[in-house]
Amino acid sequence: MARETGDERDRAWVGRAIELLLADRAAEPPTPLRKFPLAGPPGAALYLKDESRRPTGSLKHGPARDLLIDALRAGEIGPGTPLFEATSGNMAVAQAHFARLLGLPYTAVVPGKTGMAKRRRIEERGGRCHPFDPPLAVYEKARSLAEEAGGHCPDHLERVGDAVDWRGPESLGAQILDDLAKAGEPAPVWIVVGVGSGATSAAVGKHLRMRGAGTRLAVVDPEHSAYFPGWAADFPGYTTGMPSRIEGIGRPRMEPAFDPSVVDLVIPVPDAASVAAMRHLHAVTGLMAGPSSGSCLWGAFHVLDRMRRDGERGAVVMVVGDGGAPYRDTYYDDSWVSAKGWQLAGPLGDIERFTATGMWDVAPAE
Repeated sequence: MARETGDERDRAWVGRAIELLLADRAAEPPTPLRKFPLAGPPGAALYLKDESRRPTGSLKHGPARDLLIDALRAGEIGPGTPLFEATSGNMAVAQAHFARLLGLPYTAVVPGKTGMAKRRRIEERGGRCHPFDPPLAVYEKARSLAEEAGGHCPDHLERVGDAVDWRGPESLGAQILDDLAKAGEPAPVWIVVGVGSGATSAAVGKHLRMRGAGTRLAVVDPEHSAYFPGWAADFPGYTTGMPSRIEGIGRPRMEPAFDPSVVDLVIPVPDAASVAAMRHLHAVTGLMAGPSSGSCLWGAFHVLDRMRRDGERGAVVMVVGDGGAPYRDTYYDDSWVSAKGWQLAGPLGDIERFTATGMWDVAPAE
């Protein structure tokens, strides 16, 4: 009997790794869809697609897995390949989770000022953190560390758009449409998502168009981010040079994964409004979500008001991007919020009034 070569063993390992990740994706149950209690406008309903219920707590769970599947298929990852990525948030947590599942070492290259709580979330999933400054240099540092170690850098900001499976039944767009159908509802009039890397909005938008659903896609964009001004000016090269203050969404440039052709509306959201809406969401539903979900709730109220003005009826679905537990000491802390200079009373009043009466006095984003 011929002895198995090292190359054959490596190919066999890669095949098993891909099968494991595909089976994991197929076995993962859909995240829940829940209704938001809304007094108005008449004939409208608001649903929350709760991606915080993913195994690693955010909608980055699926894209992180897809990135590794893509790299395995391309021959960029083999048995024992160390992984290095420049990220300190939910993507790092999800990548560390899947790296541990495959038995691969994972290092997140993070800015030096990254807090211990964020580092612990990565380390609890089996990863390690490599602090590095200046912050904008972490991307090149991750690539250089991967090269020096003979490893792989998933480079999610550059590659996640091509890696994400937007066609399949497990995709976010498919789940939202199927959830509504199971509830006896037609396709939603609008879906509202946040935009960070741009992969989620692109995946949802492409799926909607493939299905011919007629559903429109709105994305929300915080202060200092490039997506709203770049989209409004039809200028993909737009940059702000400033970081977003709303964790999980907003970028100083329009990232490669963002596809403006599948986006019907970009809604700029003041940072204080994002935080106020996040807290309102918790108060009304008991769901403790991150600040990007507050941005989405504010955006959902905008499109519901737009529907009222246009005489449209139907459902709006907003995506809850992640859970709120990691933000207890920041966005949910009054002292921390006050130090940022955010005044929540005004936007909170607007939000509470809309939930109770359906009246939205905030200037619409067109």
